[in-house]
Amino acid sequence: FAGVAALLKYATDEGWFSFPIEFRLAGIALAALATLVFAWRQRGQRRAFSLSLQGGAIGILLLTVFAAFRIYHLLPASLAFAFMIALVIGICLLAVLQDALALAVLGILAGFAAPILISTGSGNHVALFSYYAILNIAIFAISWWRSWRVLNLLGFLFTFAIGTTWGVLSYKPQLFDSTEPFLILYFGIYLLIPILYAFKGGSERPGAIDGTLVFANPLIAFTLQAWLLDGERTPLAITAIVLGLIYLVLAALTMRRLRVLGESYAVLALGFSTLAIPLALSARTTGCVFALEGAALVWLGLRQQRRLPRWIGMLLQVLAALAYAYAFFLNPTDADAMPVANGIYLGALLIALAALASAWLYQRAGASGGLCTVLYLWGLAWWLGAGLIEIDRHVPWANQSTAVFALIAITAWLAAEAWRIWQRPALAWTTAIGFWLALAMILVLGIDQQLFADWRLAAMLLFALSGWRSLANMRSSSIAAVATAHIGWIWSWTLAAVLGLGDLAEDATLGNGWRFAMTGLPVLAALALTLLRAHWISIPVGQLFARYRPGLMVSQVVVLGLILAISLFHPGASTPLAFVPVLNPLELFQIVAVIVLALCARDVGSNASDRAPFTAMVWVAAFLVISAAGLRAVHHLGGLAWGPSLLSSSMAQTTLTLIWSVLVVAGWVIGSRRGRRALWLVGAVLMAIVLAKLLLVDRQHLGNLTGIVSFIAYGLLCTLVGYLAPAPPRAANPEHAA
Repeated sequence: FAGVAALLKYATDEGWFSFPIEFRLAGIALAALATLVFAWRQRGQRRAFSLSLQGGAIGILLLTVFAAFRIYHLLPASLAFAFMIALVIGICLLAVLQDALALAVLGILAGFAAPILISTGSGNHVALFSYYAILNIAIFAISWWRSWRVLNLLGFLFTFAIGTTWGVLSYKPQLFDSTEPFLILYFGIYLLIPILYAFKGGSERPGAIDGTLVFANPLIAFTLQAWLLDGERTPLAITAIVLGLIYLVLAALTMRRLRVLGESYAVLALGFSTLAIPLALSARTTGCVFALEGAALVWLGLRQQRRLPRWIGMLLQVLAALAYAYAFFLNPTDADAMPVANGIYLGALLIALAALASAWLYQRAGASGGLCTVLYLWGLAWWLGAGLIEIDRHVPWANQSTAVFALIAITAWLAAEAWRIWQRPALAWTTAIGFWLALAMILVLGIDQQLFADWRLAAMLLFALSGWRSLANMRSSSIAAVATAHIGWIWSWTLAAVLGLGDLAEDATLGNGWRFAMTGLPVLAALALTLLRAHWISIPVGQLFARYRPGLMVSQVVVLGLILAISLFHPGASTPLAFVPVLNPLELFQIVAVIVLALCARDVGSNASDRAPFTAMVWVAAFLVISAAGLRAVHHLGGLAWGPSLLSSSMAQTTLTLIWSVLVVAGWVIGSRRGRRALWLVGAVLMAIVLAKLLLVDRQHLGNLTGIVSFIAYGLLCTLVGYLAPAPPRAANPEHAA
């Protein structure tokens, strides 16, 4: 018909026709009608030819009416519109009678274009929407007889596209009463059409559903409703509740015969019911709708094994996040909002839940682990971000660190509970990393304030219960995740005990020796329990603990060694008690620490050669502890200042000489009596060091009594050694032994 129209225009321009325009248009219309009749009679023998000819004839008739109205002004608008409607009805009847989708599409396109083509610019939206209502009812009637999905989608697209365009350009709040009924009517029509399509889908795909209409219809209708209501929260919340009830009823009615459709309606019912909560408190609607519908499309795409709905669903979730962020930055505060029960928090929570639900759906469908992990991390980030924003908005500054600690503990526990059900590695590692983050937060909480007081005590109790439960849930997880989580939990409580005892010592105004011993005691106790009572520590995780116990012990030994090394430079005041050498808090702690380290050295390896390096380090530690104890006694009993200058005093040097000499004698005697040649040789080396010290250092103090005592004591001890162990024990003769 485009060619015929061009030919007629050309003929007119060339003056081929001298007839009045009314006769020319009438002739064209009669020729088109004759062509239509001829094409109708050919429908049985030449179907494709007949349908093409029918479409062309009706197109010429539509153009003729349009030309008579718009170009030549021969027809009034009402009559031209009536002709258009008659032609649309006729072409739809022809399409249904001949089962010709192409004719139906042509008719619908012409029907939706008619008011635009015949428009007089009056702006009568009631007439426009009434006409579109009739047109959509016609589409519904056609769908009763023919399952033409394309026709349904075209009707839906044109209806809401033109309606949205009118709303953006011309809608005013005072037009609500005359506009709302049409939105409800359009929503109802496209609510029923997918049900008809599912029941009459044909034999090729029985029970198939039109996911686009099922989910896009409520999505777009609800968004337009929010526009009409101008963001009023309470009416919009009521709308969400009503939609939830509608879809709940539909889910109950369709679940048995059309399970997929019923499940889709159930998802929508749950989504709108959930959406009603933040809508009652906030106007952030678009992001929430997109997130929920995105998760629903992911579910539908996985259910139908179609890629497009899945990707659209994930795109909707990204758009939801962008919409939420935009709304948040425009209005980041809400002075009247309640904690947690407010639109800002619940909106972000819905985005997080949509992402986590999508990750679970992909995991259940056996999809790519990488995609599941990305969706999970996206949801986890929104969960934590929502919590942190809520803490920043509603928790006083002094308690914000405590609230963050509680959020981490709850997150780790929820991840462990989810692991018990779904057993995804990302969940186990969330718990493990959460415990180490909790360790850092305990340090932050305990630096400037008491850890076990006020809300911090409640947070620690929460961490205790949630941590124990989390570890019990993770027994069947990978050894790496369990080890990371359990070790982090043990160190968290060790650090908590360190900070708590430090606060106790400070409140009691105890001496620095008490404070150092009390803060080091939890590390010492944890190592002792790991070494001697491992079954106590392993209760949450069971037998898995034995596999990573050595790693935990190594970390505890390293930390205890550092504490022990630092304590060597500590004066160790025992206020309010008097200082007693050896029997003071700091040195008792050091002695017990060396004993525990010695027991750890015995636990290493199965033979002496494996244990030798660790044993040597323990002996060095013991030697340093005893030497520091002597210097500490000189500081407290001799009244000398603690510091590097202490080593320049004759009393300190004499004390070191006596202590080292006694150690030498003990080593020689024990080595000689027990046949331990290595110990005897160590004593000999140490005696040589003492002798060098006498000649190089103590010789400077021969002018006073302490220097003289050093030399006399050394000589007497050497004489004693000659009496008790005059010669090193001989090694056994291998041949004699054989």
